[in-house]
Amino acid sequence: MATMSKGRIGEFMARQGILVAFVLFIIGFTLANQRFVDPDNILGVIRSSAILGVMALGVTFVVISGNLDLSVGSMMSFSTIVVLDLHDTLGPLLAIVAMFALTLCLGAIIGFLVGYLKLNSLIVTLGMLSAIHGLTLTWSGGQNMDIADKEGTWFSVFGQGSALGIPVPILLFLGLAALLGIVLAKTPFGRKVYAVGGNGTAATFSGIHRARVVFLCYLMSSFCVATAGLIQASRSLGSQNTVGQGLELEVLAAIILGGASLLGGSGTIFKTVIGVLILGFIQNGLLLVGLQFYVQYVVTWVIIILAVWLDIAAKRGKLWSPIA
Repeated sequence: MATMSKGRIGEFMARQGILVAFVLFIIGFTLANQRFVDPDNILGVIRSSAILGVMALGVTFVVISGNLDLSVGSMMSFSTIVVLDLHDTLGPLLAIVAMFALTLCLGAIIGFLVGYLKLNSLIVTLGMLSAIHGLTLTWSGGQNMDIADKEGTWFSVFGQGSALGIPVPILLFLGLAALLGIVLAKTPFGRKVYAVGGNGTAATFSGIHRARVVFLCYLMSSFCVATAGLIQASRSLGSQNTVGQGLELEVLAAIILGGASLLGGSGTIFKTVIGVLILGFIQNGLLLVGLQFYVQYVVTWVIIILAVWLDIAAKRGKLWSPIA
């Protein structure tokens, strides 16, 4: 009986341990600083997490399909710089259209290499991380970008506007999450994504065009990155050319925190949203208790290790595995 109870506790912690840890974080941060549960602070956290969240929505499709995308950080920098640079020459609307088109082209290249040429997604996207960073620096000439007429443009609505008292970045994040959640959970394409990630060989033999599914997943990821770049660019109407550097790790951390497996075949958009919020509230809590911002990097690393450990533990049904 004791062994059975211990096993159930271990299985529960393997599957829900990160939520238990999150609750403990919330209690601790609230006791340390009452501002943590202030409505304005909560709304601010969700707003600041919107860019990371939008990126994570697209990468969720990639991870569920059994692949990785480490290029999203540099791709976000590229999209942000491009739309800011083209704003003054083409105008806001054409700049947005051109930025989305160029970003989707980058996603199509990755999707072709991973999906149709069947190259390793880790190697391809790691290489594209450097390539896109170089492209961003080339486009900007190594300079940061700013919009000349910051007072006379409607472009700021995406990052600074609000509707019904809710900031537009939150509306974009939650609206896109609802749409992609339906696509993943309720459409044939969503079922194909799960099938490809769960067992690619079996999916192919059952008539699913694996290469096309992977290609579309990367295209969807690049669309979400472009949306995040749009929010980032319109937030301050200017940006550094390295604004997305390092975000790829935070995106993966949020997705894995939400329960998606690095092995593919599992995960949901809803849980990814929860993972993004967990990461955002933990980082906010660290700042409110007086820790410096760079401590967040250490905490993010710990969270990634913990999430991967719990993911593997959930697969084998226990937290610890004896050495064979």
